[in-house]
Amino acid sequence: MRIVMHIDFDYFFAQIEEREKPWLRGRPVVVCVYSGRTEDSGAVSTANYEARRYSVRSGMPIALAKKRLHGKGGIFLPVTHALYEAVSEKVMTMIKRYADRFERIGIDEAFIEVTEQTEGCIEKAGDLAKAIKEEVKRAENLTCSIGVGPNKLVAKIASDYKKPDGLTVVTELEVDSFLAQMPVSKIPGVGRKTEALFKQLSINTVNDLAAFSSGRLVEIFGKKLGGYFYRASRGLDDEPVKERGEPKQFSRIATLAEDTLTRDTILKTLTRLAENLQREVTQQGYSFRTIGIMFVLDDLSLHSRSTTLEKPPGKPEGMIAEITKLLDASLSQLDRQVRRAGVKVSNLERVKGQKLMQDYFQ
Repeated sequence: MRIVMHIDFDYFFAQIEEREKPWLRGRPVVVCVYSGRTEDSGAVSTANYEARRYSVRSGMPIALAKKRLHGKGGIFLPVTHALYEAVSEKVMTMIKRYADRFERIGIDEAFIEVTEQTEGCIEKAGDLAKAIKEEVKRAENLTCSIGVGPNKLVAKIASDYKKPDGLTVVTELEVDSFLAQMPVSKIPGVGRKTEALFKQLSINTVNDLAAFSSGRLVEIFGKKLGGYFYRASRGLDDEPVKERGEPKQFSRIATLAEDTLTRDTILKTLTRLAENLQREVTQQGYSFRTIGIMFVLDDLSLHSRSTTLEKPPGKPEGMIAEITKLLDASLSQLDRQVRRAGVKVSNLERVKGQKLMQDYFQ
């Protein structure tokens, strides 16, 4: 039996903010993309579950979200992309170690295939999913929801079944019964307009869709989409798990033992992160020319600095020398202590003669 997992981090941006600011826990937290035109112009990026109780959702105008949370103690924060991306790189690298094949979907979700290492045993896959959740929680104090199934479609639907912090395992024999009474909107790709059209056709559940004529679906939605809905209603999906394109950067971030501006303490952490990062980038078959450092300060503001070299630094000593220069330049400007420190590299190039792991599966 083929076994695929979909790993989806719960309200990722807002959860990171809760982790960084423990006093936020239990309050409605909304992370926003501000346009800058007015105080309330822009849209909601992510809302935690306390905010969702008041129907605050991603994509909603900030002004409407504030109206719905009026008097509820809502907290509105701007996105901190550099921090989220660094955390994402760390947890995705962690998850990738468990995979036969890995496919990153976005900053907060990924598919992994584990058929080979679990020997097609669904019980072993369930134990593996638990191990992933435990490592992520222990290492980064974050929760994720995991769906395990015979393909990507079922795994994705399953990951959403018990959010947050859920784990749902669906065997091949359970697919039909698992999907049958679900709202048709649970099928990936069914948006509001499609759901409304299905409703006009008296298709409310996945079971209703499975009973609908395949020819009629093709007639209404076209060959490609109609065929997809027909197969999806039966839990059928043969799409492979595969890496999507080339990465744009690699990064690592860590929390210091205590907030500090002591140069040697910060440099020790940056050196460790840089050595680990360069090792991983090399193993992945890349070189890099841009090196950056980032800090989350004790007031939770973000500071970053980078440099671009004419050629890759080569040995770790070259990278650490550049990081030391960046650190010294940063410390001369910082007036607040550093809470978290990170390293990132970009301007990536494939090293000639090197192959990525996924190349061997193609």
